Amino acid sequence: MAAVIDSVRVYQPFWWCMRLMAPTFFGATQRPVQIYVGLLHLLVTFLFPVHLLVNLALQPTSAELFQNLSISMTCAACSLKHVAHLYHLQEIVEIQKLLIELDGYVDSEEEHRYYVDHLQCQARRFTRCLYASFVVIYFLFLLNLMILIASEDRMLVYPAYFPFDWQGNGYLYAIAVGYQSICLVLEGIQGVSNDTFSPLTLCFLGGHIHMWGLRMQKLGYEEEDEESPSVNHHQQLWNYIEQHKILMRLHRLTRHTVSLAQLVQLGCSGASLCIIVCYVLFFVRDIITLLYYMIFIAVICVQLFPACYFASVVAEEMQSFPYAIFSSKWYEESREHRRDLLIFTQLTLVGRSRVIKAGGLIELNLSAFFVTLKTAYSLFALVVQVKDI
Repeated sequence: MAAVIDSVRVYQPFWWCMRLMAPTFFGATQRPVQIYVGLLHLLVTFLFPVHLLVNLALQPTSAELFQNLSISMTCAACSLKHVAHLYHLQEIVEIQKLLIELDGYVDSEEEHRYYVDHLQCQARRFTRCLYASFVVIYFLFLLNLMILIASEDRMLVYPAYFPFDWQGNGYLYAIAVGYQSICLVLEGIQGVSNDTFSPLTLCFLGGHIHMWGLRMQKLGYEEEDEESPSVNHHQQLWNYIEQHKILMRLHRLTRHTVSLAQLVQLGCSGASLCIIVCYVLFFVRDIITLLYYMIFIAVICVQLFPACYFASVVAEEMQSFPYAIFSSKWYEESREHRRDLLIFTQLTLVGRSRVIKAGGLIELNLSAFFVTLKTAYSLFALVVQVKDI
């Protein structure tokens, strides 16, 4: 039995998060909903990273400095990526429509098998790994929060600035801790939406390019029997050209929507990894905090690696367009068919230079991932040298 082709089903958690964070985009225009959205983005998306960063100007201790930087950079990056996705939300809707249209072209058994064994499997493996890492890190966060509340010393979840004396008043302390806890949960919801969209879109883009190549390679090799009418290969070629246009539109939209978010991801991941490693090595002494930050490091890598990997897959599949066209049985077709195929091949050769770049500056691929890790290590080595001085 052929598998059900549904590339947008795995995006459901992304849309659940977006409905929670931006219900006005989905037609909710009531005044209370508008107030909710305004307060949500003011208090969480904007003020939460700000109140962490302001604390850096209050001359914290070295331990507080690294602890604050580890979360403030992550939250600032999360907020920036969330704003970038909100800005491109209409284009994301169009991407979903294009994926649904491309799903309708999947026909052969080989394509269905590729979808199940590669696309569906890779998407599920990535999302399960991402969701599991978020569950583990928030379980450790909850455990740490319970220990913090039970302790006699009044301490915040993370060192931060508040415009009131939370240390001298129990109610104000509860407000401060509650605000940080709620904001961290909502930042996690933003993180789920941020970290699922780019890798999944790149994954399905590369997969649909590959399946288009499978269809193109079989052009002219279809077995004809007495019961089925003869196949018009020239018309099929034009159908595949139209499908190629949809793929290029999807590639262009994907390149546009993931650009800013991935630039923020690359820039903040290297710095965050360096800061977290420094904090763990120099200041962490209890096992729960150690486990929390080790999982934190894994989450950052899970956020960064899949998008770089799938972008490399997309670039590789883009290079295979001319080969897929040349593999068809073009040499037995009409002169008009060969002429159109030759022009189409030349157009795909021009399109091979299209690459997905973070911010239009850094080509998104596996090399970018390893360069980010090398940058994190270089910053760590610099911090160690400065500490020794």
